[in-house]
Amino acid sequence: MFVDNDSIKNVRELIQDFKKYLQLQKEYTQLEITEKVTTIISSILLITIMAILGMIVLFYLSLAFVYLLAPYVGGLIVSFTITAGIVLLVMLMAYVFRQHLIITPLVNFLANIFAKKPKDE
Repeated sequence: MFVDNDSIKNVRELIQDFKKYLQLQKEYTQLEITEKVTTIISSILLITIMAILGMIVLFYLSLAFVYLLAPYVGGLIVSFTITAGIVLLVMLMAYVFRQHLIITPLVNFLANIFAKKPKDE
C-alpha cells in the first residue's frame, strides 16, 4: 500500500481540524461555566438584597404591631414580649420546615442550572 502526498495532507488537515475542534469545545465549556456561575451569583445577590429589605420591613411591621397591640394587652413590655414570641415561633417553623422551604427549592434551582441543556442542541 502506497502513501501519497494527498493522504498525508488529509491526515494533517484532520489533525488540525481536530485541534481546532478541541479549542472550540474548551471555549464553549468556559462560556457555559461563566454563564452558570453568573446566574448563581446574581441569584445570590438578589436573594441577599431581598432578605435585607424583608428584614427591614419585618422590623417596622413588628414595631407597628407592638404599638397597635400595646393598649389591648396592658403596655409596651407585654406587647414586645408577645411580638418576640410570634417572631420566635415563625423562626421555629422555618427551621422545622427547612427541608421543604429552603433545601429542596435550592437543590432544584442548582440542578436546573447545571443540568440545563444548551438551547442549540
